[in-house]
Amino acid sequence: MNRPLRYAALALVALPGMLLTACGDDSTPTASSPASSSPASSSGATVATTAPSATTAGVSASGISPERCAANRKAGKITYLSGFDFAAAAGIVDAVVAKEKGYFTTMCLDVEIRSSFSTANYPLVAANQAQFASAGSYVEMLTFNKDGADLVAVVHDGKVGVDALLYKPENGIKSLADLKGKTIGVKGALPPSQVAMLAKAGVKHKADTKEVILDGFDPKAHWKLPIDALPVYKSNEPGQLDTTGVTYGVFDPAKEGIPASFGVIYTNRKFLTEHPTAAQDFVRATRKGMADAIANPDEAVTISFKLITAGGNKNFLSDAGERYRWKVESKIVADSTPKGQGVGVVDGTDLVKQVDVYLAAGVFSARPKTDGTFDEALGKGVFAPDGSLIWPTS
Repeated sequence: MNRPLRYAALALVALPGMLLTACGDDSTPTASSPASSSPASSSGATVATTAPSATTAGVSASGISPERCAANRKAGKITYLSGFDFAAAAGIVDAVVAKEKGYFTTMCLDVEIRSSFSTANYPLVAANQAQFASAGSYVEMLTFNKDGADLVAVVHDGKVGVDALLYKPENGIKSLADLKGKTIGVKGALPPSQVAMLAKAGVKHKADTKEVILDGFDPKAHWKLPIDALPVYKSNEPGQLDTTGVTYGVFDPAKEGIPASFGVIYTNRKFLTEHPTAAQDFVRATRKGMADAIANPDEAVTISFKLITAGGNKNFLSDAGERYRWKVESKIVADSTPKGQGVGVVDGTDLVKQVDVYLAAGVFSARPKTDGTFDEALGKGVFAPDGSLIWPTS
């Protein structure tokens, strides 16, 4: 069984009764790899290294200044929590590769990476027991950004959603409108982007459709049930269903113009305020990790799966499944990044647009606070004007 990545996470919305309890295990033993002590050279067609003249307050192609290094070391141990095991997914593989290749060490950061689950991470980061974590999406982060949590998104890998709604054409479905009166099988709740997609097509969530709660995470078993549609991750379940030869159609929220996000990494306001250079250089190192993961996907998945195996593979992930996952997600990340912009730079306008669309669709019962919940400048500051990463090469 290949458990869908962060599926419970996507189901989280602000409407009462739709909040799904996290099933992640925060007690998973820490898995980390030996870090290289020497700066790594740039590799990857999508992120080039800047000329020696490029600098950002102490970081340039020639290295990191002693003053900035000292400031970063004052942050002490920095803990990053993954969103779903060490899956080869955006928002996770960035940090995994950065750790393996010593990029955090290059930035004078002492970073520990831990396997976790997105919905288990929010209270830990809010309490500064961990400093960074992967979110299922920006909307999920907003759901937990309450009661003084003060969470801040600092990386925004996927500028569109990674979920889709599969349907059975043989059941008379040709358009979204045909889902009226049909049965959708869900794991907890329908993802917010799909609620908005249906609303745009004039189909009211639950009022016009039937929903049944599915047991387990096996899409092959689910597809045999008397359901008409199934929410999935484009980077997971389709790959499994394709091996069975079944025929399915796809309703993609991204193609329907529904804004969404994935591969979001966040921190808390306290850490960001007290250690701004450490926060920025954490982002910088993960951008280098992402560049490598996109340029050399096989290597990235090998690194991820090594950690998954070392942790006991409690989520029954497979090497083939992770290669499929990263093949799909890396393409979506690259394709959704605006030309000339660094991968993962936060787009605040896009994030606020998500809230507007979901509020209109009834995903939110009241408009959540967005002010101060993302930082665009932090990520922009690690890239030169031409979109190349400012990174030491010597």
